[in-house]
Amino acid sequence: MADVDMGRARPAWERLPIRLRLAGLASACVLATVGALFVLGYILVQLAPLTLAVAATLFLTALLYPVYIGLRRLKLPSALAALITLLSLLTAIAIPVTVAWNAIAAQFSDLATRLSEGVARIRDLLASSGSPFTPEQLDELGASASQWLQASSLQSGARTITEVAGAILLSVVLLFFAFKDGSRMWGWTVSKAPENRRDLARDAGTQAWETLTRYARGTALIALIDALGIGAALLILNVPLAFPLALIVFVGAFVPILGATVTGSIAVLVALAANGPTTALLTLGAVILVQQIEGNLLEPLIMKRQVRLHPVVTLVAVTAGTLVWGIAGAFVAVPLTAVGYCVTRVVNEHRSRRTILEPEAETGA
Repeated sequence: MADVDMGRARPAWERLPIRLRLAGLASACVLATVGALFVLGYILVQLAPLTLAVAATLFLTALLYPVYIGLRRLKLPSALAALITLLSLLTAIAIPVTVAWNAIAAQFSDLATRLSEGVARIRDLLASSGSPFTPEQLDELGASASQWLQASSLQSGARTITEVAGAILLSVVLLFFAFKDGSRMWGWTVSKAPENRRDLARDAGTQAWETLTRYARGTALIALIDALGIGAALLILNVPLAFPLALIVFVGAFVPILGATVTGSIAVLVALAANGPTTALLTLGAVILVQQIEGNLLEPLIMKRQVRLHPVVTLVAVTAGTLVWGIAGAFVAVPLTAVGYCVTRVVNEHRSRRTILEPEAETGA
C-alpha cells in the first residue's frame, strides 16, 4: 500500500514545474531555518542570565583586550594581567556610578517635585491644544499607568534584581578567565574541528573576533562622544543632573539608533520639568544635532565599512532583538548580526576557493 502511495506521489511531484519544485524546496529550507532559530532563541531567553553574562563578557573582552596585551608586554603573568585589567574595568564603572548616585541623591527631592510639575504642565498643554481628553481623563490615565507600573515592578522586581546580580557576578568571573585563558580556549576549540575544516574555523573565528572588537571600540567611542556632547549642552543650559543624564546617554548609546533617542528624550523631559519649554526645546535641538553629527559623520568614519551595516538592517535587528528579549536583545542584536554576516562571508570565500581549486586538481591529475 505504501509503495502504491509513493508511486502516485512521485509522478505528481515530477509533473510540477521545475520552478515550483525549487520554490517548495527553498520554502522548506527557510521554514526549517526559521524554526531552528526560533528554538535557539527560546532556549537563550530561558537562560537569560547566562546569555546576558556571556554576551557582556565577549563585548567587554573585545573592548579591553588591548589593555591586557599591553600588560602582558610588560612581562606580567597572565593571571596578574587579567586581574589588573578586570580591576581597572570595575574602577572605571564604579567611579562615575558613585558620582551619579550622589548627584541624584542630593537633588532627588527637588527633581521629583519638578517632574510632577512638568507632567502637570504637559497635561495642561494637551488639554488646551484640542485633545479629545479632558484634564480629569488624563489624570485617570496617568494614575492607571502608574498603578500598572507599580504592579509590574512588584511582580518582577525581585526576580530581575536577582538575575541581573547573578549575571554581573558570572560575567566578572568569565572575564577573568577570558583574559587569562582565552587564546588557549580558542586553540582547543579549533583543534576539535574536522581537519579539513580547521582553516575555515580559524579564519571565521578570527574575522568574527576582529569584527566584534572593532564594533565594541567604535560603539564605545561613539557613546562617549554622544555623552560629552549632550552633557555639555545640559551644562550650558543649566539643566539639573547633567552628569547623571550624560551617563544615561552613554549607556543608552550602546543600543544603535534607538538608545540615544530614548535617553535623549529623558534629558528633554528633565529640562522641561526643571526649566520650562524653552530650555526643553533647546535641549531637544542639542540632542538632535549631536545625533545627526554622530550618525552622518562620526559613525561612518569610526566604524568604517568592515563593521558598518545598512541602517535598515540595523533598525530591523534592533527591533527584532527588542521584541524577543527587551533591552538586552537590542544590545546584542547588531553585533550578532555583524558577526553573523562576517562568518557567512568567510564561509562563502572558502567555498569559492575550494570550487576553483578542485577543477585545477582534477586537471593536474
